[in-house]
Amino acid sequence: MDDLKTYIADNQQRFLDELFELIRIPSISSESKHRPDMYRAAEQWKKILLDGGADKAVVMETAGNPVTYGEKVLDASYPTVLVYGHMDVMPVDPLNLWDTDPFEPVIKAGKIFARGADDDKGQAFMHAKAFEYLVKNDLLKCNVKFLIEGEEEIGSPNLPAFCEAHKEMLKADIILVSDTSIIAKDIPSVTTGLRGLAYWEVEVTGPNRDLHSGLFGGAVANPINVLAKMIAAMTDENNHITIPGFYDDVIEVSQEERALMAKAPYNEEAYKKAIDVAELSGEAGYTTNERTGIRPSFDVCGIWGGYTGEGAKTVLPSKAFAKISTRLVPNQDHEKIAEIFKSHFEKMAPASVQVKVTTLHGGQGYVCPIDIPAYQAAEKAYEKVYGQLPVPVRSGGSIPIISSFEDILGMKSVLMGFGLESDAIHSPNENFPVEQFLKGIEAISWFYHHYKG
Repeated sequence: MDDLKTYIADNQQRFLDELFELIRIPSISSESKHRPDMYRAAEQWKKILLDGGADKAVVMETAGNPVTYGEKVLDASYPTVLVYGHMDVMPVDPLNLWDTDPFEPVIKAGKIFARGADDDKGQAFMHAKAFEYLVKNDLLKCNVKFLIEGEEEIGSPNLPAFCEAHKEMLKADIILVSDTSIIAKDIPSVTTGLRGLAYWEVEVTGPNRDLHSGLFGGAVANPINVLAKMIAAMTDENNHITIPGFYDDVIEVSQEERALMAKAPYNEEAYKKAIDVAELSGEAGYTTNERTGIRPSFDVCGIWGGYTGEGAKTVLPSKAFAKISTRLVPNQDHEKIAEIFKSHFEKMAPASVQVKVTTLHGGQGYVCPIDIPAYQAAEKAYEKVYGQLPVPVRSGGSIPIISSFEDILGMKSVLMGFGLESDAIHSPNENFPVEQFLKGIEAISWFYHHYKG
């Protein structure tokens, strides 16, 4: 693979031109008016895979948006890698905050600016170009399958059923994903864990109508006051979650792995300054990175009720509402957590109000062992390209389909990301450094060189 860098350099402009074709398709999965664009993106991915050397590429239906499947099967004795990515993107609102057209990619200051530049068109496309290089140069010693879906940004509601129906087609030894980030452009990392999620809407009802707060205040329970007290009781003075049974399935991370995680560079003053807070808060006994990576959390995502318009209105409201989420660590079952929270929250309500808890959605956490061959191949690939071994990190975010892959297909996933925190994914002016795009192609190529299954 001595000519890998030369191949990438010689073809850089073509790679970018092809990526830009894909980015120009406004494949927003959450907006029904863009459903035709989802098929355009799926067909474009079919072309990308066939042009890259796949023996087969097809657009396949789900109960929702389509998926594109492609494969190159060289030898049944070779290990098989299943590459997962997604073709859909987030909405672009608020459009007025974009400096350029979100679906007309431009390069400024060495970065590609466009919706999907990083998440996930840019990162998924790196796999297609690494695959192309290996095929053209007869260097591929793995069977490779591609699964590019169209609903990741809305929670992949139909992909689990697709996987159930096509287990044999998707059979592989490992799943390779680039939909995460690294610590910094010169500090590689591999995401070894994702937190799960449970999410509810809570409704607290008091009197049968809004009341005058002077005539009734002090005599009738105020649903907002009650809700605030109930929420406050969900954590103790050490920010430990008080829901009975909540920690039953939490696995304590070993001191060895915590020591590895501690190698990730962290500047607390810079962290606080970036979000403009004077002090950090979290579960006692854990560092900031551990609190967001290996420990569960409890947060109110929204709360409302009563009068919120301009000026004053002395009202004792009939109802109060909140949206509440918990981030869960691997081994915590989101359905179990959803039930124990619902039961606990409804039972703790005083008789002066009625409480209704509705579970909205959730997903399982995920952890990747650092001693499996695919992880070790990823380590060597990053080291080759970045000059140092990657730091294993646990992400505070969630990608529910990753745990579904493990449950349904029985495979682990290696999260080999190349994004940066500054890429503004899901936000206006999303971007992806060209340097990271090219390094990603290089590192993914080296992954296949080192992976022996």
